Amino acid sequence: MRIVFLDRGSIGPSVELHRPAFDHEWVVYDRTAPDQVAERLADAEIAISNKVPIRRDSIEKLPKLKMIAIPATGYDAFDLDACRERGIVVSNVRGYAINTVPEHTFALILALRRNIVGFRQDVIDGEWQKSGQFCFFNHPISDLSGSTLGIIGEGVLGQGVAHLARAFGMRVLFAAHKGVSGLGPLYTPWDEVLETSDVITLHSPLLPATRNMIAEPEFRQMKRRPLLVNCSRGGLVHEGDLVKALDEGWISGAGFDVLTSEPPAPDNPLLTVLDRPNVIVTPHVAWASDEAMQILWNQVRDHLENFARGEPSNVVT
Repeated sequence: MRIVFLDRGSIGPSVELHRPAFDHEWVVYDRTAPDQVAERLADAEIAISNKVPIRRDSIEKLPKLKMIAIPATGYDAFDLDACRERGIVVSNVRGYAINTVPEHTFALILALRRNIVGFRQDVIDGEWQKSGQFCFFNHPISDLSGSTLGIIGEGVLGQGVAHLARAFGMRVLFAAHKGVSGLGPLYTPWDEVLETSDVITLHSPLLPATRNMIAEPEFRQMKRRPLLVNCSRGGLVHEGDLVKALDEGWISGAGFDVLTSEPPAPDNPLLTVLDRPNVIVTPHVAWASDEAMQILWNQVRDHLENFARGEPSNVVT
């Protein structure tokens, strides 16, 4: 069985790629451009792809393809309808990031809430040294204890963030889905979360209903000038409106690990504000602790072996 991994470079070099136990031919590419997909998968029965799109036009040229294994949870890069029509099994990875994403989320929250970036830059620039006193007050610092955290997305990652937040003494609100009421006692109305939260963090999938769910109208509702953190999916927040919200003071800061296009296009508006102390952008690495990536790959290997046994697992189609 021929297995082709299209984007090995999307998984850190520390990860040991344990290969499946069944007989196979193993072909690995560090990265693959969209126009190379059909050629590289020409004789493959199994494709492994994290973010390299496999769309209908490629699938129609790949009569031998039987499975796509995704070393990630999101599967929006793959044409599920075309796979379903062809009987191609698509399996993803779940539950591997239950520690790493909440921890990265709180790293951003803490850094922004205590202005770590700004103070670090002041020391580099010699501002503390010139101050003439043992401490130096150039940026606001706020405790998390007693503040309100609004979480948009109530899955395992949102719950993990809530667990950490409660340890910090925060009041936790799970937002009801935008435009939906009657979801039960777990949820706080969407508008109330926007209006009362000191920090808002996103942990939702990117779907037609969630694309740009935070834009100028929502920013204008944020009465407490919250921090906004997104370690979920690019596209949930309108990035042009995010910059306007920072400029207008509707929010007090932004910590983003994901962008609408990755890597960012040269005209991405967030690139114009990266030098601000209240803005932190990390390169989609919230998921990527060494431990989480190894768990992820071990799941991929298990899915390959399960498929070969005729017992596919974590099937999305």
